[in-house]
Amino acid sequence: MDCVVYRSGRTGSEWSKWGIKDHWKCLAACTLVSMCPFQYGLDFGLIGGLQAMVGFLRVFGYEAPELPGGWNISTERQQLISSLMTLGAFLSSSCAGPLAAVMSRKMTIWLACGLCCVSNVIMMATTNIGGLYAGRLLLGIANGMFMTFSQLYIQESTPARYRGLMISTFQVFTSVGALVGTVVDNFTAKIDGREAYLIPLGLVYIVPALMSVGLFCIPESPRWLVQHGKVDEARKSLRWHRPGPDSAIDDEVEEIRNTLESQMEEQASVAVWDMFRNPIDRRRTILAVCALTVQGASGAMYMIAYGTYFFQMAGIGHPFENACILNGIGIVAILINSALITHFGRRRVALTVGLIICGLSQLAMAAVYTVSPGTRSTGQAVVALAVVYILGYNGMVATYAWISGGELPSQRLRSYTFGLATSVGFFAAWLATFTAPYFINPQSLNWGPKYGYIWTPSCFVSALWVYLFLPEVKDRTLEEIDEMFEARLPARKFRKYVCARQRGAASGEDMDGEKKELEVVHEEVKV
Repeated sequence: MDCVVYRSGRTGSEWSKWGIKDHWKCLAACTLVSMCPFQYGLDFGLIGGLQAMVGFLRVFGYEAPELPGGWNISTERQQLISSLMTLGAFLSSSCAGPLAAVMSRKMTIWLACGLCCVSNVIMMATTNIGGLYAGRLLLGIANGMFMTFSQLYIQESTPARYRGLMISTFQVFTSVGALVGTVVDNFTAKIDGREAYLIPLGLVYIVPALMSVGLFCIPESPRWLVQHGKVDEARKSLRWHRPGPDSAIDDEVEEIRNTLESQMEEQASVAVWDMFRNPIDRRRTILAVCALTVQGASGAMYMIAYGTYFFQMAGIGHPFENACILNGIGIVAILINSALITHFGRRRVALTVGLIICGLSQLAMAAVYTVSPGTRSTGQAVVALAVVYILGYNGMVATYAWISGGELPSQRLRSYTFGLATSVGFFAAWLATFTAPYFINPQSLNWGPKYGYIWTPSCFVSALWVYLFLPEVKDRTLEEIDEMFEARLPARKFRKYVCARQRGAASGEDMDGEKKELEVVHEEVKV
């Protein structure tokens, strides 16, 4: 197959001479969009505490004097309250490709803001379990849009060198949301009435209101605009996002357009099955899906969705305080990761090591609880190991899984592929949150921390897959990633591969150091 590779006199490192302060507008826009996952994290922080809150359990649970706290909720209700949100997210992210064909990134986020507010009105107004289920499902649909389309905006707007930093900011907001939810739950749990959970639910309105206004102040994703034939608008968007001369902006727009056109030459239109039609797109689809799914494979969902309930039913003292500590430490881990993410690769260090840490900490947690359940020393050990787990998960696995899932799809199929990846990830999250009550609820198996035995092998298998198959694309532009996949490189060769644009940079300067004009280079790629 003949592949046209477009090479500019300017290189992927064109923006490297412009520091983080020079990119402040782009980073501010992406930070605003990164507030979307605050809602996702807030929901997990709130709902985990609500299920251990007497005011909530008086309405939706039952009295159980023999258990810590004196109240419980049935396994079936616990399953549906937690898992319907992730099921809704699965449904909306599955529609990301068709939705992106008619709605921009910003328009979809606005739609999610509206759905989020409507769902919360339902949850706050109802005392019927069916109404609560409906609100949870609708909120999940909104959260799926938040998580999918905010990621797409960030991936498509940020320079390569800051892409990892902005995705880590995305994860920071997820954890901040979870921390805010658990802290508010901690203070309202003492209220003996519906206000105990209505006050925390009131927080859900804050971010959609801020986002709805803030989106008017930032431009649309430049790559989405190019893909939909709005090249002049894309140029204006990039000029807003980037510092530097207009010639550099024009070069980047041309590169985006040329790469997209070369991909569209094979197929005049985009459809769902195009993700699997040829070996290159099939490989990219499988890698994106698996990379994002390792987040769920780490066993995080039961710790996130049922953290407070988990601590309470395991007989570990101060469950609300422990959940707050856990989320606070998670934020510290992500902040440290944000300072390091531009210097280290995703594959060799972060994901592999992070998954091993998650697996070992859950194995140790389960073993300690098996030997001596219910004692004070065991409770302290479980909390300490939960801290180790959250350091590995938040500091390594969560952030890098989202980055990898978003970087690997082709431009032509990005909405479809990333939508599929997030939907499979949400399905895995739904499966984990739906089945966890069978293991940790005293009404069922009552395993408590022994549930870690289930997730330890999952972590180790995921770490092995990452080491063998996930390519390293740190600091690569999305166009360079396209080129490397077209060259059919094995995963181990991605990190050191010299792209055409980098080779052009080495030979594209004359004696005065001036850059050559844009040129088109035809290279033959053997398939």
